[in-house]
Amino acid sequence: MNPPQVLPGPHSVRFQGSRLARAALLLFGWRVLDDGFPTRQGVAIVYPHTSNWDFVVGLLAKWAIGIPVRFWAKDTLFEVPLFGRWLRWLGGMPIERRSPRGAVGAMVQAMRDAMARDDLLWLALSPEGTRRYVDGWRSGFYQVALGAGVPVAMVALDYGRKEVRVQPFLRLSGDSQSDYRAMAQALASAQGLRPPQASPIQPLPRA
Repeated sequence: MNPPQVLPGPHSVRFQGSRLARAALLLFGWRVLDDGFPTRQGVAIVYPHTSNWDFVVGLLAKWAIGIPVRFWAKDTLFEVPLFGRWLRWLGGMPIERRSPRGAVGAMVQAMRDAMARDDLLWLALSPEGTRRYVDGWRSGFYQVALGAGVPVAMVALDYGRKEVRVQPFLRLSGDSQSDYRAMAQALASAQGLRPPQASPIQPLPRA
């Protein structure tokens, strides 16, 4: 089986980002490094996720780049008045943790539909699924990317360098060992706000 394919930049899909968001990040010493996107559909994985501050930094980075990504969030969060509407406005999509396979299948179909219409659809996920330490990554992002045949963006949320790095982009091979090895190499230097809580870049062991 072939190894995962790295899609070299610069990439042709670009967005009009917010100067205000970039200025806000700079005010706190952060910068965003991106070289465009290779396609109009894909999955972006954000790593590591060790703090509630990750959402704030990630949201500012999203606005700074200008990409209207979607993201999954616990369905119970959308039941909170006003907050749930705000999450949807940001691009949030409710997912029931007890039945994630349904969400994966629906997203694969949504990606395929978007490709057929040439619509923009990028899904951003934290593959750890929690800011606490766990033994690996949940498989939802992997199943969506493989099922829809879309690339995966490696988004490093690096508190050590205070950088959000959107690179590289990989086309997964379907060989999980090879794919995870490539993802681990791409994200090896990313340091979370609380490093001990960063999960290893490997599939979550099955019970």
